[in-house]
Amino acid sequence: MRLALVQPQFAPNLYDLAAMLKADRVIWNDLEQWSRKGRTHRAVIKGEQGKQWINIPIKTEDKKKTIGEVRIEHEEEWVEPFWNAIHHSYSEATWFDFFVDELQHDVVEAAEFEKLIDFNICFFERMMTYLELNIEYELASQIPDFDPNPDTFMSNTKADILHQEYDAKNYQWLSDRAKPALEEHPGYDQMGNDFLPECSIIDLLMNCGKESFKVLEKI
Repeated sequence: MRLALVQPQFAPNLYDLAAMLKADRVIWNDLEQWSRKGRTHRAVIKGEQGKQWINIPIKTEDKKKTIGEVRIEHEEEWVEPFWNAIHHSYSEATWFDFFVDELQHDVVEAAEFEKLIDFNICFFERMMTYLELNIEYELASQIPDFDPNPDTFMSNTKADILHQEYDAKNYQWLSDRAKPALEEHPGYDQMGNDFLPECSIIDLLMNCGKESFKVLEKI
């Protein structure tokens, strides 16, 4: 059995998406402590200067809580800058006009949630719809026998292979037994110079749209 153990993300990169797509069982670990270095509250897009993060602010008093408990800081005006970054970066992308109205609606709708986890679930599922993917996952908080130690949980679930989050050594409890889900990142027609493999699936959607399956087949 192949197990994927990742943190909840609203727009994962292809490394983490590959982990979920290849797994027989996907666990979103919402019981780990939230970290500003993680990708639960942010995602990479490709701006004019290259790598750019779009961020969701977290309430200061929640920053030592678990991922499933942290709340969005709605006192900060973040929705407009969040959307403007996407719009500015991808307004000339091949599939931008096709998805722009729905995607903007998704951002505004998901931003109404109090908790980050609810935003992530809502936005992620919309992205899966656009990419025509179906990923079934479980929240760690809803698994009675979940163990935070990835080695122990792997043994308890009788998993043969474990995939964890890409480049997560600074914020996730990693196992030495974990194997990368994606050895070589597939390329695709991306705006700008120099292909940037760290981008979230927002970049894939804007550049490849309904043709994204041709890229996903390679992972």
